[in-house]
Amino acid sequence: MVFEPLISTLSFLTIIPTSKYGFDLRVIARNMYFFPICGAVIGLIIGIIGFYASTFLPEYIASFIILVTFVLITGIHHIDGLADFSDGVMVKGDRDSKRRAMSDPVVGSAGASALIINFIGLFIAILNFESSTRLFYAIIVSEVIAKYVMVMQASVGESAWTGFSSPFTIEMKKLSKIITSIILTVVLVFLLQGIVGLLTLGIVIVIGFIIYCVAYRNFGGVSGDVFGASNEISRLASLMILSTIII
Repeated sequence: MVFEPLISTLSFLTIIPTSKYGFDLRVIARNMYFFPICGAVIGLIIGIIGFYASTFLPEYIASFIILVTFVLITGIHHIDGLADFSDGVMVKGDRDSKRRAMSDPVVGSAGASALIINFIGLFIAILNFESSTRLFYAIIVSEVIAKYVMVMQASVGESAWTGFSSPFTIEMKKLSKIITSIILTVVLVFLLQGIVGLLTLGIVIVIGFIIYCVAYRNFGGVSGDVFGASNEISRLASLMILSTIII
């Protein structure tokens, strides 16, 4: 059944437990093309909270609540990926040195700076929405796009080393899964944000490909941390674009 792997995949991307279905990385990898749907579900949960917070609370408090909700729902691991990715990119040396920097449990100055910039950017972008309804739809779309960018990177790239990302890059080389993920993403984005959403999707895909190129140059491919960083950067870019464009 499609429903069971979808729940497991959603659990992988969030803190939502799936004790009934368990957790199997191979199952998650085989169903990575469903990431955009999971993004829509995550965005819907956060979007509802954001809608009511921005409707009934002062804008600064609402923006803070939404930001905290992003962090809590997604379980920190994507944010951790952004910090590790930044540390790896900024450290001097060869690929082995950069990989060691990524795996270091201590967050370096580059990682800390990236997290601060990301949080400030999200806070400002959320604050810039004048309509609670626009914010609601933008949050959902930003999550769909962020999840698709990870799928796109897995479909075009190779793993920097054998590990967490390997099953994903292998499974997402299948054309049927690539096409299905693209269709799901385009349909969801267009239904929720129309042409503006598709424009945002196109811009963020370019950003995601740039991140992939940076990862390939520094590490020789993608990794779990690259996926996590791409998720965070893509969400931020999507919200900043959608909060700026006047519909």
